[in-house]
Amino acid sequence: MPIHRRPRFSFLLLGICSALLAACSDDDAQRGPPQDAVTVTTGEVREQPWSDTIQALGTVRARESIIVTAKVSETVDRVHFDSGDEVEAGAVLITLSGNQQRASLAAAEAAAVEADRLYRRQGELARQQLIASASLDTQRAIRDSARANVQEIRANLGDRSIRAPFAGRLGIRQVSPGALVQPGTEIASLDDISRVYVDFPVPEAQLANLAEGQRLVGRSSAWPGREFEGVVSVIDARVDAASRAVMVRGDFPNDDRALRPGMLVQVRLERPARPALVVPEIAVVQVGRETFVYRVRADDTVEQAPVRIGSRVSGRAEVIEGLAPGDRIVVDGTGKLRPGLKIEDVPPAAAAEQPASAESADSGAQGDEVAPRPPSGAPTD
Repeated sequence: MPIHRRPRFSFLLLGICSALLAACSDDDAQRGPPQDAVTVTTGEVREQPWSDTIQALGTVRARESIIVTAKVSETVDRVHFDSGDEVEAGAVLITLSGNQQRASLAAAEAAAVEADRLYRRQGELARQQLIASASLDTQRAIRDSARANVQEIRANLGDRSIRAPFAGRLGIRQVSPGALVQPGTEIASLDDISRVYVDFPVPEAQLANLAEGQRLVGRSSAWPGREFEGVVSVIDARVDAASRAVMVRGDFPNDDRALRPGMLVQVRLERPARPALVVPEIAVVQVGRETFVYRVRADDTVEQAPVRIGSRVSGRAEVIEGLAPGDRIVVDGTGKLRPGLKIEDVPPAAAAEQPASAESADSGAQGDEVAPRPPSGAPTD
């Protein structure tokens, strides 16, 4: 009788089908469910008025500033000022003892008078042709020399009166009556601070953005909350080779004498408003030397758009190149993106709540798998 082998073949075919189904199930498990769109907040790039600033630290300098010193060695006879006084130009500050110079001046003046009298007398004799004209010339020279001697002694006596060369405020007095002063001895400082200068460095990259007459705003820690307004008066002709910065001088009114020489001032230079492409600073991603934003394509997927950023002010950044008006970019949520991902645009508040809802969903899923432990002392089933 013939042997039938069909059941064995059927079992073999059933095994192959089962293996193929298992393989397909494994592939599906590895692929997982399709990924959902990433929730982000987007914004449209627009051209806006842009007024960027240059900020630096500056030092206050007096408009005019000197250390009052003596020219000669002499004792102080009288002091005509107190520390901190406001003085006018030409005011006498210190009188030095000049007894010897005054005595010499009296003798020189007497000699000059006698020389002049003799010159006039010989002039009459010369007109009568009683003396030679050469004798008259000699006497004229003697008279002129006596007058010059008087002027020299008067100048030396004038050096005994030390005067203020300009109007300003005096510092702390360093001498007293009876003190011996010598050339270079410090008597007091004198500063004209009715207007002050503030010198501050600016990087050479900003040199093209500087111009005389630009508005300045200064702040000092000595006067919290107060702003001092000034203008750029001078831009230095040289750039420092070590720091690659140019020194800029600002001119500030100082009627109440609030700014003092040597103070540190935070200077802000404001440039005129101009149109520019402005984006939120959080939209700009910096990775190494690459700077880019995530631009949204028509199919709601994102791509990296390399950009060049100019200045940044108050959380906003100026885009010099890389974007065009009307481009749609990701503002918030860039940390979870990569090129090609699909996004879903949500308002900022909804985007902030999204991670919390995701955590709640994860907690619920875990609760289905593992029952929560009952609190201590609670009855159990």
